[in-house]
Amino acid sequence: MEDDCKSSLNFFSDQQLCYADILAPPEAIARIQVAVLNFLRILTSPAPAISDLPLVTRKSSNRRFNQGLLTQTSWIFLTNALCTRSLSRPNAARAFIREFSVTVWKLMAMCSRILGLDKKVTQRELFYKLLCDSPDYFSSQSQVNRTIQDVVALLRCSRYSLGIMASSRGLVAGRLQLQEPNQDVVDCAACGFSGHNISGDLNSVEKLMMKTDARYIIVVEKHAIFQRLVEDRVFNQIPSILITARGYPDIATRILLHRMSRAFPDLPMLALVDWNPAGLAILCTFKFGSIGMGLEAYRYGNLVPVFLLLNNNLFLRRKKLTRSIGLWRDLACNVKWLGLRGEDLELVPEQALVPLKPKDLQIAKSLISSEILQVPKISGLQENYRAELTWMVESGKRAEIEALYSQGYDYLGKFIARKIVQANYI
Repeated sequence: MEDDCKSSLNFFSDQQLCYADILAPPEAIARIQVAVLNFLRILTSPAPAISDLPLVTRKSSNRRFNQGLLTQTSWIFLTNALCTRSLSRPNAARAFIREFSVTVWKLMAMCSRILGLDKKVTQRELFYKLLCDSPDYFSSQSQVNRTIQDVVALLRCSRYSLGIMASSRGLVAGRLQLQEPNQDVVDCAACGFSGHNISGDLNSVEKLMMKTDARYIIVVEKHAIFQRLVEDRVFNQIPSILITARGYPDIATRILLHRMSRAFPDLPMLALVDWNPAGLAILCTFKFGSIGMGLEAYRYGNLVPVFLLLNNNLFLRRKKLTRSIGLWRDLACNVKWLGLRGEDLELVPEQALVPLKPKDLQIAKSLISSEILQVPKISGLQENYRAELTWMVESGKRAEIEALYSQGYDYLGKFIARKIVQANYI
């Protein structure tokens, strides 16, 4: 098993994909204990030094983008490049002990207690607990989030394994029935205009039993648009499942989308987002994952690799992939861009086009320079994305989905239906 895992993780002759294990509570506690004992052993040695503490660096220089050669599977991941922490310089030692050592060990101690109680907490709950217990070391949610990533990088296990669950904003509606073990069936078509709340308990999401007679999965960027589509019962006109993360996708929503892609592999997944850089960024997050997730990035992209590049040769690794502790599935899915796209602007009145904001231009610059849009062009996907992004920047305009209401409040469903019938998505 271990050999299979290592062989299936070799992407290049000199690099390995780094990932976070999913562990049972006793295993996670054991890793915490080993990390603490190793740290104490180093500190009590005659010449204490922590010059090579094994932390996988999360800098952009360590990210890679893999694109399948025979399929449209693509995703981002971190390699095994390490960053070093040094106590050899006095200033570095003080900074390390305060900004890394203390915060990391305090968070690991908190996670050990949570796991010992067989509990789960959200990152927000964890922040307030740490703020109350250690106000001198934790002052903001972003600091706690970074420390969680440090712990994940140190222990090589997922945040869920540490007792930290996702705080979900996601909703699902339409022709989908969900059932947790020993629970009643939830009919997502009968949940009202607000839809069904996606659980933040990732373990529960993974165990969901799902049934559908839908023909499409429609990923909606905005909550208001989601509500409009549910209110209009679009999922009856177009047999579909509607899902939204209400903006940038959270982990739980991405995992449910991933689960649906595995449960219903023949259903096209179509994204409805604003025509602006943020809309494209949201689409890319659903499609490729987010490097901001560090070692967990590969788990939450919805394109699952089937082909691996080993020593500059292409090998089909289906059998070994499926045996490699369930890290990937042998089935790829692909979120297509339904709209809004540049060609849809003819439906939008000129006065409804809004000037790009500085933040939009910053997102556009980041996307254009990212490896997602810079990899070798095989399917033409990256050219289409880059062309749309260039169009946005050169026009200096953005169009929101709501602009289609100029055609009538019931036009949105007709717009989606026409695009689907014409197979007009990329």
